[in-house]
Amino acid sequence: MINVNDKRNICQSQNFENIYKTYAKDIRQFLFFKTQNIERAEDLMQDVFIKLWDNCNKVDYDKVKSYMFTTANNMFLNEVKHEKIVRKYNKLYKEEKTNESPEFIMLEKEFMDKLETTISKLSEKQREVFLLNRIEKKKYKEIANQLGISLKAVEKRMHQALLVMRKEIGNI
Repeated sequence: MINVNDKRNICQSQNFENIYKTYAKDIRQFLFFKTQNIERAEDLMQDVFIKLWDNCNKVDYDKVKSYMFTTANNMFLNEVKHEKIVRKYNKLYKEEKTNESPEFIMLEKEFMDKLETTISKLSEKQREVFLLNRIEKKKYKEIANQLGISLKAVEKRMHQALLVMRKEIGNI
């Protein structure tokens, strides 16, 4: 336990104030460099000092500078991570909002389910060629080179795959 009367005790208000006066400007500049926003940098700097105060009994006085810069960097990284999650959620939410009717959305889902089921019924060789051509948009020659087979073999596999697809789904 740290002695409350110790001149190097961070929990003493005078020592904490001295730490603030010594490092606040540097922490703010560090965070401004990271955020490019003075208000965010100021808010994060204040949070760093709040965390230091909350943990003043646990932080060694000789390591206070390192502790604060590490805390500042971690707070910045956590904020960036949180913003990424918010952007991802907003993107997903916007994608879900469509002008399509519920009936269209239901028919589209049924079609996609039927398509996936039909693709899974193809032989492995047919499925591979079909997906490379229709999903990855590769030309028959590229597929032949990638798989190490002849162009005729690619054409035959694709023809067989399309026959199965038309039989199960109709013309696609």
